[in-house]
Amino acid sequence: MTRRTLLGWVGAAVAASAQTNRRPNVLLILVDDMGQRALSCYGNPYVRTENIDRLAADGMRFTDAYATPQCTPTRATLLTGQYTARNKMWHVIPGYGLPWARMEEPRFAENLERSAFNVAKGMKAAGYRTACIGKWHLTTNADGDYSSLKAAAAGYYGFDFVGEAPPAREQATGDKGVDRLTAEAIRFMRMDTEKPFFCYLAHHTTHGPLTAPRELVEKYKAKGHPEDGENPAVLMACLEHLDRSVGRLMTALDEMKIADRTAVFFIADNGGVWERFRPVLAADGKPSPKNLELMDRTFSSEPLRAGKGVAYEGGIRVPWIVRWPGVVPRGVVNGTPVHVVDLMPTLLEMAGGRAPQGYVMDGVSLMPVLRGRAMAQRALYWYMPFYDLRWPAVPSAVMREGDYKLIESFGDYVDLDRGAEYVIGARVELFDLRKDPGEKKNLAAEMPERALAMQRRLRAWIASCGAVTPGQNAQYDARRALWEQRGR
Repeated sequence: MTRRTLLGWVGAAVAASAQTNRRPNVLLILVDDMGQRALSCYGNPYVRTENIDRLAADGMRFTDAYATPQCTPTRATLLTGQYTARNKMWHVIPGYGLPWARMEEPRFAENLERSAFNVAKGMKAAGYRTACIGKWHLTTNADGDYSSLKAAAAGYYGFDFVGEAPPAREQATGDKGVDRLTAEAIRFMRMDTEKPFFCYLAHHTTHGPLTAPRELVEKYKAKGHPEDGENPAVLMACLEHLDRSVGRLMTALDEMKIADRTAVFFIADNGGVWERFRPVLAADGKPSPKNLELMDRTFSSEPLRAGKGVAYEGGIRVPWIVRWPGVVPRGVVNGTPVHVVDLMPTLLEMAGGRAPQGYVMDGVSLMPVLRGRAMAQRALYWYMPFYDLRWPAVPSAVMREGDYKLIESFGDYVDLDRGAEYVIGARVELFDLRKDPGEKKNLAAEMPERALAMQRRLRAWIASCGAVTPGQNAQYDARRALWEQRGR
């Protein structure tokens, strides 16, 4: 090797190293079943989430941030950068449904394919160390289950590290693994300082069954919160315990002296649990296809309507905070509509990575927004062609365009304004979210031209993704229409 060649190689290596050092570490914290109002920086009057609030004070807090209304679809959207109409993972797995319902549910994917491109693969190709810690819920095979991705399969999905196998039923006992998963994330971040890292930390909390350290539960019981029911002590304890874990993560970044070059994202996978329903039983003990009965209430997402599982804002609007020192301006509250589908293009741009040629990403990079600039308006979409009456959800699709939001229920719906009455027939709802964030006034009859135009664009988008608009079920049986069956 000549001196000139050697100097050129050294110069290139130094330049590459400098570029690596300019790229941020990424810590993505995904929490389960958390509506915006659960955090004090979004208005929780019962719990002070001081560490998460500090993230917001040091960065950007989004008011109009969206996920899908349930677990698996959001996780698939996050990793693939594609809407559920395209990635086919629009349903919670393993499968269940209503085989005799009025509308036919299209077939959905029950496993994220090993061969599919995802954000972890893109980050790894860009030179990042990658970790998947906590809840997986994207396969029903030997690669992983609800609680975790298996270490032996991690490489197939672009991950270098998954941590130790979780204890049995961790997601339903003790502190739901918050302390252990936080420690695993810190262990991973400390492993190697030569490469930047992408750490995907997916907590089980605050998904049911709610469980938290007993001393925190007692603290909130002493403040007057009930053991169960609305605004329960255990939920408040879960939120404080999660907030403490975020504090531990931020302290670790400070101790490692990498806080100034680490981008932290805090996001939820769907809105919080508010009301749960079940079919009313008729005299013969079979579900009556007339009404659903309210089982319980947990925590209101007011002023947003409803909660987890439904197409209303309480089901899909989530907390979303980004702290990235030196890039994201401090203390900004941003009203730009953003969607979890935007995470892949955003993270790849941050990392200097790219998707394979021809790969379709449905989202856009949020880098202009994160730098404090405006972004061109675009429509956001949701494809939810399934039944899940516990929330209650029916086959539907959603489009947000500017301040207007359209919900199309394809063949039946549950009218929450009429005591959760189950109604046969299609319905279109149109809301002006700027004037009516609680979705109290359906404008479809007053603005028929806008409603029809948005409906046509929504259906054209569904078709462009290779998905179908649900049609009437050939096996429809009115007496068994609300019977839920496990499996396909």
